[in-house]
This record gives sequence, C-alpha cells and structure tokens, in this order.
Amino acid sequence: MHLPLTLDSLQQQTYSDFKVVAVNDGSTDKTADIIKKYTDQDSRFGTVNLQKSAHQPGSKVVSAFKNGLNTQNMDEFDIICKFDADIILPGNYLNTIAEAFKSHPDYGLVGGLLYVEKDGSWIYEGNSNKYHVRGPLKAYRRESYIRMEGIRETLGWDNIDSILLQNLGWKEVVLPELHVKLIKVKGADYTIKPAKYYGKYFYFLGLNRFLAYIASFKEATKSRSAKFFFSIIRAYEHCRSQRLELKISRDEQKAVNRQRWNMLKKKWLKM
Repeated sequence: MHLPLTLDSLQQQTYSDFKVVAVNDGSTDKTADIIKKYTDQDSRFGTVNLQKSAHQPGSKVVSAFKNGLNTQNMDEFDIICKFDADIILPGNYLNTIAEAFKSHPDYGLVGGLLYVEKDGSWIYEGNSNKYHVRGPLKAYRRESYIRMEGIRETLGWDNIDSILLQNLGWKEVVLPELHVKLIKVKGADYTIKPAKYYGKYFYFLGLNRFLAYIASFKEATKSRSAKFFFSIIRAYEHCRSQRLELKISRDEQKAVNRQRWNMLKKKWLKM
C-alpha cells in the first residue's frame, strides 16, 4: 500500500493552495480508512468512493480521475492534476509546476520525470522519452484541458492528450529537475508488454494501417522477434475488423497520424 506515501508528499508541498480528491475505486483493502485519516485532518483533502469496476487498461484510471474531477467546480482552479497513488512528489513539485504555467502562457501540459529504485539508488525510469509527461504525474492548464475536451477513457490516453494539445497550439513540457519517485511492485517490469496490448494500443491511438505496422515493427525489433511483430498485427487487425469505437474524432485521428508521420520522417527518414 503506497497511498500514504503519495498523500504525505502532497500534504507536505511548499505550495499550499490546492485541493486533493482521492478516488477509491471500489478497493477492498484499507484504502478508505487511509484516506479518511487525511480528510479528517486536512480540509484540502476530499474523497470519492466508487463501485469496484473491471480492470481496463487506460479507461479505468481515466474514469476514476473524471469521477473525482466531476465533484469539483473547474472554474475555481487554474491547474488540473492527475496523479497516481504510487508516486512520491518532491516538496516543491506543485510550486514549480504553478510557476512554469504562470511564466509560460503557451504551456498546456507540464510534469517531471519518473525515477525508480534499483539497488538502493533512484534512477530514471526510462520508459518513455524525456520530453513526454508520463501518465502518473500529469498537470494541465485548465484552459488547455477544456479545449481538448478532457482526457479520453481509452488505451493510449496519455499519448493522445499530448498530441491533441500540441495540435491546438499548446506545449507539452517536462521539467527535468523535478524527480518523482515511482514505487514499483517488486519484480514488476512495466516496459514489457504483450503483443495483444500493443495491437490494441496502436488501434485505439487511432493509427492508420501503415503507421501501425511501422510501430509494430519497431516494437518487434526491440525483442528481435518476427513472431512478436505478427502477433501485434493480428491484434491490431482484430480491432479493425470489429470496428471498435475510438474515443477520438476523425479530425483528431488525422492529427494523431500527422504527428506520428512527422515524427517518423524526423527520426527515421531524416526528412
């Protein structure tokens, strides 16, 4: 249970003008009791209790976040944060985020970098590039969040948001001086995903067939497995054949594909 570490790190922030809504998604452990200790002692902390729901990668965590956000009047806040319950924020995190938004009107999404413990030391997680704000520690300018119509309840939401914001003219910015500790489950390796995950991910991200195949090849290359490539493709094509609903519009899908194509040209084709 890492929740107390997360809530402690929020309570100890040098920036004090904030509100926390802890969402209890139907847990059967002592989560509710832990949250109550904070809500009883600190008026800045509130809670929402939900019915236990089935685990759905991406959609479940976004649904929980939105249920918490819906209890608040967004007009009262300049910044909207989505934090996971297994991180430890440095004491200056909220203050540094607030100053970044204040100093740069074009910033729409800001966050730090995730660090994991290995052999007694905290090292950079390395599960994404250093220019992408990871899902556990998102901070949005309220205006940018509203303009992109919120985050989507789907696999790939934490990449879709940054693409949509950039398409609307907002900047996604990582502040590398902000080191956020990610408390990983012992023995877990979050960088290893099954082929079915990638196939579904590329589909719900809205990638067209060409870009999905390129992305699949890239992932298969990491594992040096042709079988892995074809397994990803099968999962992607299965989603296409089922015509599963996307949580982005056709115009937003075009923006996603345009961004991925431009990235491909820049990195691979040197165009």
